[in-house]
Amino acid sequence: MGFRQGSLEDLAMTVNPSFWRGKRVFITGHTGFKGSWLAIWLQRVGADVTGIALLPNTTPSLFEIAHIAQGMTSHICDIRDTTAVAALINAARPEVVFHLAAQPLVRASYRDPLSTFATNTMGTAYVLDALRGQEGARVAVMVTTDKVYRNQDHYLPYREVDTLGGHDPYSASKAASEIVIASYRDAYLKEQGLSVASTRAGNVIGGGDWSEDRLIPDAVRAWSRGQPLVIRNPQATRPWQHVLEPLAGYLTLAQRLWQKPELAGAYNFGPYTHEAGSVEMIVNLACTAYGAGLVRHENSSANPHETGWLALEVAKAREVLGINPKWRLAESVQRTMAWYKAQHQGLDARSLCEAEITAYESLL
Repeated sequence: MGFRQGSLEDLAMTVNPSFWRGKRVFITGHTGFKGSWLAIWLQRVGADVTGIALLPNTTPSLFEIAHIAQGMTSHICDIRDTTAVAALINAARPEVVFHLAAQPLVRASYRDPLSTFATNTMGTAYVLDALRGQEGARVAVMVTTDKVYRNQDHYLPYREVDTLGGHDPYSASKAASEIVIASYRDAYLKEQGLSVASTRAGNVIGGGDWSEDRLIPDAVRAWSRGQPLVIRNPQATRPWQHVLEPLAGYLTLAQRLWQKPELAGAYNFGPYTHEAGSVEMIVNLACTAYGAGLVRHENSSANPHETGWLALEVAKAREVLGINPKWRLAESVQRTMAWYKAQHQGLDARSLCEAEITAYESLL
């Protein structure tokens, strides 16, 4: 499968501070882990940032300890409240939109499927509908997940043209949101000059995530208390990546869509296929980086179904956008655990994030 490649000048473009300076940027889900990192990066490059999200649902939360609200206009709003979402988007008059708000956990989706579909599928529709007729809105980057693909129980990486699906409510809700995104793009937004892309990113790690049912946060919680980390499926394999990898992709994609709206569509963001790692591999790397840590295996037969092997083909992002992964798996895990250790020792969370972004930017 071929892709339309950009010129050498286009592909040399990375996260460009001069592009973002003064841009009106709207983020949904800015109080979450990924959204907080994105908000910090956009503040660094001088964007005029507005965000809507629920209150952080973890203690601590990166949003609060990194004082992210101080550098932006922050609104507490449920993405399922279509009237409030529309009013806040109207008031912000965004030029670029990043939609990250979601119910992001597989096991939570089994417990509450209706809320998951309402948030992930209809929440996406509410944001897109609020963008209809928005003068000045040029780009919308809609974040979904690597789990939107119908699992074929094979060991081939999934491509953007593969069939969508989902066994669990989380995956299904995100696959449904992809259909919603394509519909709004084709039926409404392309005609009004708004370029819409969906992004399917692999599992993200990085400092500042304290969510439930996530491997690294679970490890940090357990090991900091001297308890064993309980893992369900040590051989489950995922396309792990540092949180800055997909965020750099989102920012670069937005810049490219601004210049070339015809590049709208779906994009995978993840490590190279051979860099997909098992839970056991991640845990071993994390334990080495942390310096200690016990692990206990739990019988996975009693747990809800989760995909055993998942990897993404990222050739489209590489060829069309010029995006290549910068930090390999071992370095990503090492940097993540170093962030938690430093923060636990009293270092400022905002400064730690800024240092990580500076290190990443040096590779762009």
